[in-house]
Amino acid sequence: MPLPPPPSRKADRVDLKKSPRATPAQPPEPSADLVAPTVAPAPSPAAASAPVPLAAAPSNARRTGRRKGAAPTPSTEAPTATAPAQITAAAKPTPRRRAMQTGQKRLFVLDTNVLMHDPSCLFRFEEHDIFLPMIVLEELDNNKKGMSEVARNARQASRTLDALAASANGDIRHGLTLAALGNGEATGTLFFQTELLPHTLPDDLPQGKADNQILSVVQALKARHPDRDVVLVSKDINMRIKARALGLTAEDYENDKTLDDADMLYTGALALPSDFWTRQNKTVESWQQGGHTFYRIGGAIVEQLLLNQFVYYEAPGEPPLYARVVELRGKTAVLRTLKDYTHLKNAVWGVAARNREQNFALNLLMDPDIDFVTLAGTAGTGKTLMALAAGLTQVLDERRYSEIIMTRATVSVGEDIGFLPGTEEEKMGPWMGALDDNLEFLAQGARNSAGEWGRAATNDLIRSRVKIKSMNFMRGRTFLNKYVIIDEAQNLTPKQMKTLITRAGPGTKLVCMGNLAQIDTPYLTEGSSGLTYVVDRFKGWPHGGHVTLARGERSRLADFASEVL
Repeated sequence: MPLPPPPSRKADRVDLKKSPRATPAQPPEPSADLVAPTVAPAPSPAAASAPVPLAAAPSNARRTGRRKGAAPTPSTEAPTATAPAQITAAAKPTPRRRAMQTGQKRLFVLDTNVLMHDPSCLFRFEEHDIFLPMIVLEELDNNKKGMSEVARNARQASRTLDALAASANGDIRHGLTLAALGNGEATGTLFFQTELLPHTLPDDLPQGKADNQILSVVQALKARHPDRDVVLVSKDINMRIKARALGLTAEDYENDKTLDDADMLYTGALALPSDFWTRQNKTVESWQQGGHTFYRIGGAIVEQLLLNQFVYYEAPGEPPLYARVVELRGKTAVLRTLKDYTHLKNAVWGVAARNREQNFALNLLMDPDIDFVTLAGTAGTGKTLMALAAGLTQVLDERRYSEIIMTRATVSVGEDIGFLPGTEEEKMGPWMGALDDNLEFLAQGARNSAGEWGRAATNDLIRSRVKIKSMNFMRGRTFLNKYVIIDEAQNLTPKQMKTLITRAGPGTKLVCMGNLAQIDTPYLTEGSSGLTYVVDRFKGWPHGGHVTLARGERSRLADFASEVL
């Protein structure tokens, strides 16, 4: 397969042990260990016909590419540059160290499901090269018809490939520069299969199957370029298992994951250390305004805080502190105490907070300056009940919003029951059982003491202000002065979440709720869910907040089932 020759010129040296992966905005510190050559010249036809011996890059790197917009992380690989780094003649590392420090560009062979999962995956591999077998283009063509998310992604991937091919004026034998479309982070080359590659797969593997044809291409590339690290990237678990059984390197496409571990998800709350007041006794400032107490603090704790993050201090024999970060300026932060929604006098539509996290959530839901709220937690933590109670109070009592709009992802837990009759709202009825249960509870609250007729009238009034909408018809809409609730948000992709959030107009508040332990969408995980995506991207925004609810309040049976089942 024609590949570009190795570079011949050298540039500034970088130290990978002390510096994170280099970016255009943060150049690494110079060192004498490695040197990063400049851009390699265009290959000549003679050089392109021969395989290029490149040293293998480290294979223990879990991620195949850096997520766009993420902060740089330390790595043992070479820094992002226009060409891979080479070891100087003075350095004589061991074979293991040499394999980790050469930093030569890897060759990734993409499976079709990667392109259909993320059409922009071609530009997520930084300086490394990409190879597309011919059968991948055939599968893209077979899956481009329809209105599903997979079909749309297949069409988008085909359009991207066509634009890259057009930039090369039709000559794709020597590869296509991935940066030709303006993607500066992708400095590698895209290669298409332009010839028949010999394969030596076992005879018991059906040769006509697409997965086996891709495996044969990976095996042929590995044999043709023995000094280069050829890696198969696939979302198919069985495909990766078969590749490893054949002695091939295979990795999952993890660039779409916001977090590698769901336990690292931002919780929205931080426990202050036991010696917090001891350290702050000389520098803390306090004052009262509008029924709240404000504290200006400093010290190392400020570096861990984010805007609208909740902090709490609980110690035996001392008064507790529950506050929210409302200002970050330099090395100081301003904390504002919360309204106590655990007291019945502050109950929201008859609902009072039963634990610390529910009190945090109600403070966000009832704050008019907070436009976007995300609530995560296990079943029975009160997410839907609190969101509905806060919405009814602000719609019917305070007249802050005109109505409540509720939607959710229509993903079945079991077998699909088929088409549903009726209008849009009637079709969404079976999916809104949680809404009906909570509305029934709220309609029978303490404020409904006028008997059965009074409860019926209140129930009709509530339902007249609650609209049920389907997400399939959200594109192009704009919500003005609405209180929007998105339930079961863990089953939404980041793209679907973006589509829904961008519907919000002036005066609209949007609440996203979900349980990351109950993802029913086949291709989503806790790390790639749309709920995880928005929690990570909106943390620290002055008009957004997040709370992770940890304690269930549904019943002792539900709490015990959540723990042991």
